[in-house]
Order: sequence, then C-alpha cells, then structure tokens
Amino acid sequence: MAAFPSSSLSATPCSQPATPLGLQLPHQPPRLSLLPFTRPLALPLRFRIPRPILPALPRALSSSGGDDGDHNNNNGGGEDGEGDDGDGEGDAPGNRGEALFVLAQLGRKLESLPSDLAAAVEGGHVTGEIVRRFNELEGSALFRWLLQFRGFRERLLADDLFLAKLTMECGVGVIAKTAAEYEKRRENFVKEIDIVIADVVMAIVADFMLVYLPAPTVSLQPPLARNAGVIANFFHNCPDNAFQIALAGRSYTLLQRLGAIMRNGAKLFAVGTSASLIGTGVTNALIKARKSVDKELDDEVEDIPIVSTSVAYGVYMAVSSNLRYQVLAGVIEQRMLEPLLHNHKLLLSAMCFAVRTGNTFLGSLLWVDYARWVGVQKVQEES
Repeated sequence: MAAFPSSSLSATPCSQPATPLGLQLPHQPPRLSLLPFTRPLALPLRFRIPRPILPALPRALSSSGGDDGDHNNNNGGGEDGEGDDGDGEGDAPGNRGEALFVLAQLGRKLESLPSDLAAAVEGGHVTGEIVRRFNELEGSALFRWLLQFRGFRERLLADDLFLAKLTMECGVGVIAKTAAEYEKRRENFVKEIDIVIADVVMAIVADFMLVYLPAPTVSLQPPLARNAGVIANFFHNCPDNAFQIALAGRSYTLLQRLGAIMRNGAKLFAVGTSASLIGTGVTNALIKARKSVDKELDDEVEDIPIVSTSVAYGVYMAVSSNLRYQVLAGVIEQRMLEPLLHNHKLLLSAMCFAVRTGNTFLGSLLWVDYARWVGVQKVQEES
C-alpha cells in the first residue's frame, strides 16, 4: 500500500491517535481556548427593531351605531331572550368606547351630558350615534328646552321626527275627527253638535298621549330597586312599543313585547277615561248654558252621560287606539318608512303625515260606530 506524502503528514503522537492500520490523521491546528461567551453567536447577525404598539381604536361608527345597529340588533335579538330583564350586554364595552370617541370628536366631556344620559354612556347602553344626535338637537333652542324633560329626551333621541309627528297628530286630529263626525252623522251633524264638540275635545287630549306612549325611546331609566316586585320588574323592562326595534345592547322577548301592549293599554284606559270626563263635562256645561238662554232646547237636547261615556272611551282607547298606534309607530313608520326614506327627511315627514291623517280619520269612524253600539250615543231621529 502506498504511503501518504510526507509533506501532508506530521508526527503528532501526543495529539493524534494512530489508526488501526498504523496511519496518522492529518495535522489539525490546535483549538483556541473558550471565549467568555456562553454560546457562539449565530452568523449572520440579525438586528430586529420592535414595532410600536398602538392603542386600539373604537369600532367604526358605521358598524354598530345608528339605524344599521338597530336593525342588526333586531335581527339577532328581540325574541332570542337574553334573560328576563331583556338586557344584552355583549356590545356594552364597544358602545361605551364608541360613545366616548364621538364625545372626544365633538370636544365635549361626559359631565356635559344629562346625568341619565351620561350614566347610559358609561354603562355602554347607548351608541355613538345617539350622542351625536343629542349634540345636534341641542343646537335648536326649542329642542334644547324639550331635552330637559326625560320623557321627551328619550323619544327625541330615538326619533328626531317625534316632535313633528306629535304636531301632525294634534293639528290634524281636530280637522280629521270633525270631518269623520260629519261623514257619520250627515244630516244630524248640527243636531248632534254637542256630541261632536265632546268628541273633538277628547281628541285633543287623547291624541297627544296616543303619540307619546307608543313612541320608540332610548331607555334612560335608572334600574329599579332590588326589593321591587316581579311584576314591576317585568313591566319596567318591556319596550315602549310592542314592535319597537331594539337598540344595540338590548333585546326583548315575545312576552315582554306582549307586556308593552298590556302596559300601554292600562295607561291609555286611564288617559281616555280622564279625557272623556273633561270633554263630556265641558259639553254638558255648554248644553246647560244654551238651555238657560233658549228654553225650547230643554226637550231637544239631552245631557251626555258622563260616567258611561268616559268608561266606554277608556276601553276604546285601550283596545282599538292602542293597537292601531303601536302598529303605526312600530311597524309602518320605524320598520317600513324610516329604513326606506332615511336620507329623505322631507319625504319621510310627508308620508308620516299622510299615514297618521288616515289613521286618525279611521279612528274617528270606529269611535262613532262603537259609541252607538255600546249605547253611550244615540242617533237623533228626524222630527
């Protein structure tokens, strides 16, 4: 066997062991002593600059605020039943951040809001769109005055056309009811003018409550005391309208929506009875004044039965008016007209005016038939 060239071998008996064939391995340079590093550095070296951690921004306003948030919440909630109290707190942190973000954009502090609205913002029960609407409404002297009252504040924040609808109803109510009275009475209209006056006076008081009670609201009510009864807690958490779209952070069960009909019906019974007492009282006073001047009217004109008429009108408002106005406010206006004409306020107002005028006229026709059916009003026969 040929040997390796002598120039490539070196005798290193102390460091290189001999192979089984007696050959020696090539000479290797001695290893350097260990460096003070615990482990060698990885080459090539890589320098990493950490990325800055930015604070998370609130959700975009379009994702949960305003009308879109209402409709989304209604699709996901309402009858899903998130507890007996009807509160869904899943969106509360997002609502709070969004509302505070809008406040910062407007250059306002939380303390500048009314106490109940500030508490709702802090608890995440209102969206940034509600805060923005409140700021816009405060720009008007009339709205700024109305916003001082919680009942108007809750309704104006839920529907910026609430005051316009209230004015429509009360203004058109007198004309529409008078026309309906004439349509039903025709040739007896003049003979029954005292009954017509009673109906119109009742309408002025009742129309206000018929718009006010079923109007959608942004709930700013403080929670009930812990010792409140089960019934009080149930009706406290019912919506103002059985068909109302739940705002973000809330949902209503089917039982709570039925409770809204019962609660508003009880209130409208009290309102209708009281309004009728005022109306019939005024009418009887007018009849007595006419009789004192014209003695021939003693046999022609009869006094209106106050108690029976008032109770009958209270029942009529609790049933017929209650259902008609809840459907009008919750279904026709909030679920049909407003989503369709949201960006056309003038056209939306005109459509609401037309629908409410028709509803008022229909209600007057139904009342005349109902009053005659239960016997509180009689048809005057031709002499």
